Amino acid sequence: MIFDYQIRVLPQVAANEHAIMEYLAREKGHDIRSMNAVRVLRRSIDARQRTIFMNLTVRLFVNELPPTDDFICREYRNVEGRPPAIVVGAGPAGLFAALKLIEKGIRPIVVERGKDVRSRKVDVANIARTHTVDPESNYCFGEGGAGAYSDGKLYTRSKKRGSIEGVLNLFCQHGASASILADAHPHLGTDKLPRIIENMRKTILVCGGEVHFNTRMDEILIKNGRVCGIATSRGEILADAVILATGHSAKDVYRKLYAGGVALESKGIAVGVRLEHPSQLIDCIRYHNPMGRGKYLPAAEYSFTTQVDGRGVYSFCMCPGGVVVPSASGSEELLVNGMSPSHRGGRWSNSGMVVQVNVEDVAHPDMQMEVDGIEGEDFSSPLAVLNFQERLERLCWLMGNRRQTAPAQRMTDFVNSKLSYDLPDSSYAPGLISSPMHFWMPRFISSRLQRGFELFGRSSRGFLTREATVIGMETRTSSPIRIVRDADTLQHTQIGGLFPCGEGAGYAGGIVSAAVDGERCAVSAAEYIDAFHVR
Repeated sequence: MIFDYQIRVLPQVAANEHAIMEYLAREKGHDIRSMNAVRVLRRSIDARQRTIFMNLTVRLFVNELPPTDDFICREYRNVEGRPPAIVVGAGPAGLFAALKLIEKGIRPIVVERGKDVRSRKVDVANIARTHTVDPESNYCFGEGGAGAYSDGKLYTRSKKRGSIEGVLNLFCQHGASASILADAHPHLGTDKLPRIIENMRKTILVCGGEVHFNTRMDEILIKNGRVCGIATSRGEILADAVILATGHSAKDVYRKLYAGGVALESKGIAVGVRLEHPSQLIDCIRYHNPMGRGKYLPAAEYSFTTQVDGRGVYSFCMCPGGVVVPSASGSEELLVNGMSPSHRGGRWSNSGMVVQVNVEDVAHPDMQMEVDGIEGEDFSSPLAVLNFQERLERLCWLMGNRRQTAPAQRMTDFVNSKLSYDLPDSSYAPGLISSPMHFWMPRFISSRLQRGFELFGRSSRGFLTREATVIGMETRTSSPIRIVRDADTLQHTQIGGLFPCGEGAGYAGGIVSAAVDGERCAVSAAEYIDAFHVR
C-alpha cells in the first residue's frame, strides 16, 4: 500500500531516509519491517522559531516497491522534413519552445546571437580579468540565456497556464537532480546548468532541429502582414512563424522593432543594488543560532518586502553562499547580478535589493540624472523605461572609473549617507571602489532603499550591519518593454506568425515562468503553422 503524509521533523531526521521511516513507524503506527521505501515529495524549512523544523510531504511504500523512475520523461519524435518554425534566442523560453515544437511535430530552427554555453565561460571570465565585455557573449547573451550563469533558481510565483511540474520534470530528464521536484525553492546551481543546457541542445539536434550560434537576428521579414522569416548576421532563414525569445537585455531588438513601427509598451521594472553579507552571518540570523546552520541545514535564505512612500522595496534573487557578478551586455555600462553553485558553500550570500519603478516614475524629478554621453529623456516614448535603465547603467559605469569596478558602500554608511573609507572583502571579482551611492543614485531609489534597510534591520536583528556591502547596481530585474500580443493566440497584435515570448517580451520573470511561456507560445505557433499549411 501507499500512504502520503505531511510531517514536521527536526533537520537531522529529514536528512536520513531511515530516520524518517522510524518516525513514521512511531507516529503513524506502521510496522517498520513492512516499509520498503519512503520518498520526499515536498520539502521546506520552518525557521520562524528558535527550534528549526523541516516540513515534509512524504510517500511511504508499505509491502510494495516504489517506481524506478523519480520523474516523468517526455517522448520526442523525429521532425526532419517537417514544417519549420524559427526560435530567436536559446534561453529558457527559447529552449523549452524548441522542445515543445518537436513534440507538436514542428522542426525548430534556433538562432542564438551568442556562443554555446561552454564557450561563453571564456568571455564571462574575461570581464573580471580585462574589464572587457563582448557584446554578443556575456552573462546575458549566449546559450542558456541570462539564467545559465545566474544561479538556476526554479522557484516561481507565476500563475500562468502551463505545467510547472512538467518544466521541472524536463530539467530532470536532461540531467537535473530529482530533488528539484521536492524542494520548496528548487535550485540547479550555476555549476550544473551547462551540462543540462547542452543535453537539451542535443535532444533538439537528434530530433532533426537546428541550432545556430553566433547568429544575430537583424530583421524580421514580413510580407502581407505575416512573418515569412528573419534576416540574420549570416543570411536569411525562411519560415512561417517566429518565436521571439530574445531575453530582457536585447536592447537593440527593442529599438529595431520600435523603428519598424511594431507595437511596444513601456512596463515597470525594479531598480536597486546587490547587498552582500558574510554567509555565516545570514545563517546565524535566519537560524537563530550563533553557531550558524550546523550539519543538517542548507545555507540560509531570506526574503524581505515592505512599502516605502507608495512603492515596493524588496529582496530579489537571493543567492545563499553565492557570488556577485558583472552583468553588462555592452561597453560603457555597469550592472551586477548574483549566482550560486549547487552546493551554496561560498563565504558570502547576496541578494538584489530593489525599488519598484512604475512607468510614470521615470519622469519624477527625483529620478533625473545627468549622464555624460546620453541625451535627455522622451517620457512619451515606449522606450522611456528602457532609456532610463540605460542611463542608470551608464552612470554606474562612470562611477566605477569607466571599468567593471563596481561602486560600493558599507550598508550602514549607505543608510546614514556617509562615505565608506574602506570596504569589506567581497566575492565580486572585478573589484569594488568606495563610492557615495546615496549621493549619486536617483533620490527616488536611494531614499526608499535607506528606509527599507532600516525596516529590514528592525525585523531581523543583525541584518543592518557595517559588515554588509551595497554594490551598484541591480537594474535588470525584468524587461522594461512589453511586446504587445493577443491574449488568446499569443501572436503579435499587428503581425501574423510573430510570437513574442518569455521574459524579454514582458511575459515572464525567471527561468520557470519563461519556460512555461515558451511552451505556450510553441503550442500556439504549431497550431498557426498547421492551419497555414492546410490553407
